[in-house]
Amino acid sequence: MDLFKKAKTIRLRSVKDKYMIGDDDEQSVSLDRDGSTEKAEWEVFPTGENYIRFKSCHGKYLMASNTPFLQGVKGKKIIQTELKPDLDGSVNWEPLRDGFQVRLKTHTGGFLRPLGGLPPWRNNVTHDNPHRTKAKEKVLWDIEIVEHLPSYRKTNSDSQLYCMIDPK
Repeated sequence: MDLFKKAKTIRLRSVKDKYMIGDDDEQSVSLDRDGSTEKAEWEVFPTGENYIRFKSCHGKYLMASNTPFLQGVKGKKIIQTELKPDLDGSVNWEPLRDGFQVRLKTHTGGFLRPLGGLPPWRNNVTHDNPHRTKAKEKVLWDIEIVEHLPSYRKTNSDSQLYCMIDPK
């Protein structure tokens, strides 16, 4: 969580040097080599001691859905969604640090995972629980801080007021 304490806006870069972007349809999420666009920037919102939320440039939150990515494939879709009171924690992400990188864990125990290979997998993002050693390395993300927090910030998330004080 310490990676995100001073970050207001970040970029998530996969091990294949592709950035997670919020697509223009304001619903899907994909990967792109160009991390310089606004679509690659995600605003960070702490939601408690161990969880954060990511908000796209479209004003939608990153969500781990229950919809299968493809029929017969283990991974499930990652989408952008409005923040609604009936969400079950699927917009909450638990960052687990691994050296200078992070794994982003869903409320169901899966991990945010970039996909590669041939279409339809290429440049997509899913969530699942990788069992193979090689696949576990693929769920690591580099965090690039785009904008730092001021030393004091108030955010209104879930109708509660959170204050963050930078301990210097």
